Amino acid sequence: MPDLPRPPFDPELADVLEFLPMLQGTLRPEDIEAARASGAIPLPESWTEGRPVTIEDRTVPGYDGGEITVSVLRRTDHAGDGPAVCWIHGGGMISGSRLQGLDAIVDWVERYDAVAVTVDYRLAPEHPDPVPVEDCYAALVWFAGQAEELGFDPERLMIAGGSAGGGLAAGVALLARDRRGPAIAAQLLLCPMLDDRDATVSTRQMDGAGVWDRVSNRTGWGALLGDRYGTDDVSPYAAPARAKDLSDLPPTFLDVGSAEVFRDEIVAYASAIWAAGGDCELHVWPGGFHAFDGLVPGAAVSRAARAAREAWVQRRLT
Repeated sequence: MPDLPRPPFDPELADVLEFLPMLQGTLRPEDIEAARASGAIPLPESWTEGRPVTIEDRTVPGYDGGEITVSVLRRTDHAGDGPAVCWIHGGGMISGSRLQGLDAIVDWVERYDAVAVTVDYRLAPEHPDPVPVEDCYAALVWFAGQAEELGFDPERLMIAGGSAGGGLAAGVALLARDRRGPAIAAQLLLCPMLDDRDATVSTRQMDGAGVWDRVSNRTGWGALLGDRYGTDDVSPYAAPARAKDLSDLPPTFLDVGSAEVFRDEIVAYASAIWAAGGDCELHVWPGGFHAFDGLVPGAAVSRAARAAREAWVQRRLT
């Protein structure tokens, strides 16, 4: 099939891709170990140094008798009974850790006196579906059960995640609804990974281009789903775009770049929430590649994206 025309990258973002071409590298199954090794994340102390926030690691029950590590963040002068955040990291289902994205979490803890938990779910392909989403759901159940001890209002709990973590957060919200589990007051889904079917225009447009291209996306989904990848035997909890019913979900924030694989599946997910009578705020940022605001935070479009996100979070956490 011939290449499709692609939306242009924002000029500031395009300059970064020109000078840092490794951002556009394609990830194949044989590259997973190297990707994990190269994904060094600053230690927790570097995020909290000079700030009134503590981080405590705990070991909690995961899926099917396993154990996972979570990190609990609180202000040193935490007053109790405020909002809470359950954060799920990205990494294409195959890499990353609970420390990824900690900068934003520390900000929310300090600014809103929120209690936060970040989840080290077990990764594919060693732990394929349903392990990652079930680990995240188990962490949510544990966290909600600690509301009195940790000092937060379980009715003000937001689930959040980016990329693969956004997809897992969406899956956890569906599980919580269907199992009548912990109440979720809001879900923040940042450029989430929602659809394994590889059938949208945007995935074809970004075949061999941009950050987290079509081949990389196939690698992540293949690691998670194995032989079920792309078949009818895939749960909506693993790939939330497959859900037939998006009613009774919490207020939702979705954002995505116009020049990334996930664009069309995210727009479709927002539309399905609206069609079900739900509350959803959607932003499609022109010229944005995957995770652009984290990779190039100083660009004008990145600043605009972060401002819109923070305005929504403030409304939900205050």
